[in-house]
Amino acid sequence: MLRDARIENLMRALDCGELETGSGLNQEMGLARPDDTRWSSHYKAVCNIIAMYPIIREVLFTLGEDTTVRADWTKIHTMLGAFESFDFVFCLHLMFTILGYTNDLSECLQRREQDILNAITLVKAAKKRMEHLRNHGWDQFLDRVILFCNKHGVQVPAMEGNYVPFGRSVRFVHDQNNDDHFRRAIYIGVIDQISIELASRFDEVNMELLSCIAAFDPSNSFASFDAQKVRRLAEFYPNDISSTDLLKLDFQLDNFIDVLREDDDFKDLHNLVDLSVKLVEKKDIRCMMLCTCFSNWYCFYRWQQQVLKGHSLH
Repeated sequence: MLRDARIENLMRALDCGELETGSGLNQEMGLARPDDTRWSSHYKAVCNIIAMYPIIREVLFTLGEDTTVRADWTKIHTMLGAFESFDFVFCLHLMFTILGYTNDLSECLQRREQDILNAITLVKAAKKRMEHLRNHGWDQFLDRVILFCNKHGVQVPAMEGNYVPFGRSVRFVHDQNNDDHFRRAIYIGVIDQISIELASRFDEVNMELLSCIAAFDPSNSFASFDAQKVRRLAEFYPNDISSTDLLKLDFQLDNFIDVLREDDDFKDLHNLVDLSVKLVEKKDIRCMMLCTCFSNWYCFYRWQQQVLKGHSLH
């Protein structure tokens, strides 16, 4: 029914000249079944709901008028009422905004081998964007929600009026106005939760460790190699690397990078996994001290990879 209704609307819009035809335009959309999945899939689902909002509402209305489905009459009417409520539209757009700003980070963390420097940049961008949304984004966000509601005939409550929940008794809701509920409790509350999770997963120490580990990236003939970052990384492990070893490390690092850049076996490496395997295979005496240090750093890197893969940000 959704597909047929959308095709009908597309044909009507094309006939009126509201849409253009061409390769890649007006592609078919659908709704995924509710399930635990990747964040990018949730983002796509939210995008489709916003794009297909009038079509979904039309289908629900058609189902509600169908006398052959009276057994589900209450469910359909309740769903349509919720779908047309300001609460639903508000939360839908809040999800769309947060998932939109963090989708690049989510996709980056889901890759088998992350680009650490890129991930760090995206984490910083996500933190900065959440802070901006909290402090300066409310007015623009609310205007976008109201514009959508006016376009589709959804009633917009006065922000200074008392909040009346949809489908729930006011007895179970704290006495508050709409501004308290939508701006403080939902908008700021959700953004704060995301910000807290980002700060917890990616605190200053972890961010510095990741940045230092990225200095070992072997791609493009170790273009990202930074001796100062590697030395800083060694300082995080005083039980494994003594102060005497730290004094020698600067010279060893110079030899280390020269050896690897001149060795043909290290020219086609693309990530830290390949580098760790190759270092063990070579067993070069010039690299043995670095191999020992690297094993600790690589273990942290793999642990961090598992953390990032196993816990998508929600």
